[in-house]
Amino acid sequence: MLNVGKIEEGFVLDHIKAGEALRLYRDLGLDKLDCCVALITNAKSKKMGKKDIVKVECPVDMLDLDILGFIDHNITVNVIQSGEIVGKQKLVLPKRIVNVIKCKNPRCITSIEQELTQEFILTDEEREIYRCKYCEVKYGAQRE
Repeated sequence: MLNVGKIEEGFVLDHIKAGEALRLYRDLGLDKLDCCVALITNAKSKKMGKKDIVKVECPVDMLDLDILGFIDHNITVNVIQSGEIVGKQKLVLPKRIVNVIKCKNPRCITSIEQELTQEFILTDEEREIYRCKYCEVKYGAQRE
């Protein structure tokens, strides 16, 4: 049995789809933080079969919930203080995401003007469809 010690202050991301922890690590910029991060992959789960878990020992306000909600709004965010869970953050699909994904349209203004933000707007919440603010190209639920 693997034993990863508890953290004093930070957050635990639970119920991550198996194999997605490393992507979350990169997308959330956890590699740029000067704090302790534990990635647990393919952990046994009664609910999911297998899951990943990420434990981060830093203030929870360092976490971008919009990026996390875009990647997977079913992830559980447990907030830890003094070594105990003091709350859970509920994730939702963000209405707008900025500089998380890039427009695939080669004619989009963001392909030419590199300093423009890559901005996508949620246009269909049920099917999780985002559209580029500038050219309306859609980015669907099949995340890459």
